[in-house]
Amino acid sequence: MITIIDYGAGNLRSVQNTLAQLGAQFEVTRTPEGVAAAGKLILPGVGHFGQLLASLDQLCLRPAILERIAAGVPFLGICLGMQALFEGSDEASGQKGLGLFSGRVARFPADARVPHMGWNEIVPAKPSHLLRNLDPRPFLYFAHSYYCPITPATAATCEYSLPYTAALEQDNVFGVQFHPEKSGPLGLRIVANFLEV
Repeated sequence: MITIIDYGAGNLRSVQNTLAQLGAQFEVTRTPEGVAAAGKLILPGVGHFGQLLASLDQLCLRPAILERIAAGVPFLGICLGMQALFEGSDEASGQKGLGLFSGRVARFPADARVPHMGWNEIVPAKPSHLLRNLDPRPFLYFAHSYYCPITPATAATCEYSLPYTAALEQDNVFGVQFHPEKSGPLGLRIVANFLEV
């Protein structure tokens, strides 16, 4: 079963609509038991880094998420959901991230117009299951003011004032800074690729 994690502020409806378009069976959960029963996990992200992580902790979801990931369950973080995979963020300096990837999420430089909103090109950085069967340099929809650093797990980059991670992939962990649920047919293909993991 595909399980969407509801922490109280995510863009659930768009993700649900995308999964429904693909004919996928899914459920939404706010409980550790729901996460523990998941066959695949999706963490949508809209809002503030500190709020997201604090909500996961208040709902006792952090240990359940990390346990399922350690067990090999495929996980997809979308936008803020990908940023949560890092150690921390300048958006909430005292709040610890999930810590699956080293480094911190940073705000775009002062001379950049934020949020970065709209369609932008991503550039593949390595072979990726998530991005297979796409155009070589597809355009996808972004809406964010903070960016993830480039790491060995980076599957694709984007440039907005500076280069940053647009998608990452390591073992069963996947993340995208863009919103596949708002990126038309290409976004549907990316979500379908995740479902096929």
